[in-house]
Order: sequence, then structure tokens, then C-alpha cells
Amino acid sequence: MIDGYQEVGFDQLGSFTFTPPADGAEPPADAKALEKENGQIPEKIRNYDAKKIAVTGFMLPVKMDGGLVTEFLLMKSPMMCCFGVMPRINEWVVVKMNGKGVPSLMDTPIVFEGTLKVGAVYENGYLTGIYQLAGDKMVEGSAKL
Repeated sequence: MIDGYQEVGFDQLGSFTFTPPADGAEPPADAKALEKENGQIPEKIRNYDAKKIAVTGFMLPVKMDGGLVTEFLLMKSPMMCCFGVMPRINEWVVVKMNGKGVPSLMDTPIVFEGTLKVGAVYENGYLTGIYQLAGDKMVEGSAKL
């Protein structure tokens, strides 16, 4: 535990196979279809839903405001971004920071704390991830790990 946040690693989050829908497939039409899709996620991982966690990963900024990163992908490896292997959908967490945001720190492992949402997240009809973190803060000094 770090300050009341349970440490969860990508060794756990990425420990199973999740088969996303085919490109161009419609998102689940109802709660039952979404539940079936989320059923691919093991119960031990689904149990992290709505829990306060701390996860370490590599930042890939998506949105910035006033020079601070407000939304980013927290990835298992820095090699999974621009030049490396395409990550599996359970090897990143979509982080939306509460408050102002954080400085951009790429290529360095960073610990983020927040409340995790586990389950398929669709935006504009596309599956964007299966993990979303409402980020409370970046752990001070974590970039030196």
C-alpha cells in the first residue's frame, strides 16, 4: 500500500487475453452484451473496479491544458508507443487527471494514484480501453524509480 492506495502492476493487469471487437464492429448494444464482453476480464482483476490503486507505467500524453498533461495513456513499456510493439488492450490505462494535470514526463517510469474503473470503455463507438483511472496524483519522486 502507498498512502492507502493498493499497488497494482501491469504483471496483473496484463495477465490475461482480452479479444477486442473487430475493427468497425458496433459497440455492445445493451448491458447484457457489454457484460459478456467484460466477462473476458478475470474476476480478480474486475475486483479492482472502483478501488483506489497505485500503478507504475510510462506516460504517453493525449491532452494538455496550460502546459500540463490532463489525459494520457499509462503504458506497461516505453517501447509500446511510437516505435515498438503494439500493446495489448490490457497493457495500458487511460488516465484522466482530477484537477489541473501533471508535468509531461515520458520515457521514465512514474507511479500514479487514483480510482480505477475496470471494464470496456467506448468513445465515439470505438473501444478505447478496458482500464480508466481517475488520477488523484503523481507520486512525488516516482520518476526516479
